[in-house]
Amino acid sequence: MEKSWHISRRRMLKGMGACIALPLLEAMIPPGFSSFSGANQPPQRMACMYMANGVNPYKWTPEGWGSNFTLSPILQPLKNVKHQLNILGELYNRNSDTRQEGHFTKTANFLTSMRITKTVDSGLDCGGISVDQLVANKVGKETMFPSLQYGVDRIDTGICKSTGFTRLYGSSISWASRNQPCAKEIDPRLAFDRIFRNYIPGKPPVPFDPNKKSVLDLVQSDAQKLNRQLGVSDRNKLSEYMESIRSVEKRLEDRQNLKDFEARITPDVREELARMDTRIDEWAEYSEGVDITPKVRLLLDIMVLAFQCDATRVTTFMFGNSANNRNFSFLEGVFDTHHSISHHKDDPKNLDQYERINRWHMEQYAYMLEKMQDICEGEGTLLDNSMVMIGSGLRDGNRHSCHNLPIVVAGKGGGKLKTGQNLQFAKDTPFANLHQTMMKVMGVDDVQFADSTGDLCEILA
Repeated sequence: MEKSWHISRRRMLKGMGACIALPLLEAMIPPGFSSFSGANQPPQRMACMYMANGVNPYKWTPEGWGSNFTLSPILQPLKNVKHQLNILGELYNRNSDTRQEGHFTKTANFLTSMRITKTVDSGLDCGGISVDQLVANKVGKETMFPSLQYGVDRIDTGICKSTGFTRLYGSSISWASRNQPCAKEIDPRLAFDRIFRNYIPGKPPVPFDPNKKSVLDLVQSDAQKLNRQLGVSDRNKLSEYMESIRSVEKRLEDRQNLKDFEARITPDVREELARMDTRIDEWAEYSEGVDITPKVRLLLDIMVLAFQCDATRVTTFMFGNSANNRNFSFLEGVFDTHHSISHHKDDPKNLDQYERINRWHMEQYAYMLEKMQDICEGEGTLLDNSMVMIGSGLRDGNRHSCHNLPIVVAGKGGGKLKTGQNLQFAKDTPFANLHQTMMKVMGVDDVQFADSTGDLCEILA
């Protein structure tokens, strides 16, 4: 039966101190239409995720090509979403191929594909605006946030002693202009509050008060009123969405894994951390091998919620800054730090540890993709309506090579992408060809990007 009413795609649940955007519901289909189609179809989303220090090159590439391939050991965690993948071989970021430096020039231009200008201060120049921001400038007017940037590490400052480059270049992949990196959020609590607590553009969110009510409690009255108008399917979908929000809230409240560690910190260490403006949790996660998986998954869940409620359609995520030397000893079989292990010198013990760290990154990527695949939206899923790219600016940390980059793109991009493929392009195909293709999928098709020579037609539907 055709309904005579509908609710706006911009409808929000409101309460004193909270404002929750809704996921796509059947009640948002305009009267006279039987499904989402045309201008009313689900929006497309784009996420770009960055891994530092490259990969074990001997365990990355799958066996077989096209749709007939077997996932490699590193990519094995993606087995449940294999049909949603495009694994792309022989992409080359020519403008990061420099003898001057092995890491920072391959991080800052990961999404710009432009040449980095060497500088020792904040006078940065990454060559141009990044692909995510070009897309955000096009589609961002339709959402609460044009784009959202997340990461695990705060921005580094100072100069790299071995290369003379400012470490600021290694802290950002998203650039609003050639001289302006975009700020990234590394605190899950602030990331959550920014989306679901009342937020005024241009002003920081109000600091978290542990005595505050859940955001769900604050919008309960409005939610109950809306529920009475919804059909069974929409009520179930709204209930699942609200439960996802509450699950994140509970994990934020229960994030106590550092309490025992904090109790052992001596006063002199506390004083030194205060002098360096470093929080105890950051220091412990980075140098003491504290498991960062819960923090990463909280941030990934918040990214998914931001897509689900259309708070934004463009996100980036950095698993670590350039030349990241995080202690990964929380992983079984890993006994050293990331950057050190990446300089493996073909030592089997180092290569094994390198592979374990790479697999951990793919496990987190798979976690996000599977969550998106489980969220129904229109005639498909949230993952069907998205494309989520992950990769590194260099292939092998031991050689600092930017040839044959390790790149995966997941999701169908709203039906615009073929998936379930392992592809090998012509040697040294510009990495910018992927960026240009992603822009085309997102509706930005009037710009030639960096050194692109065209689209990657093999992944277009």
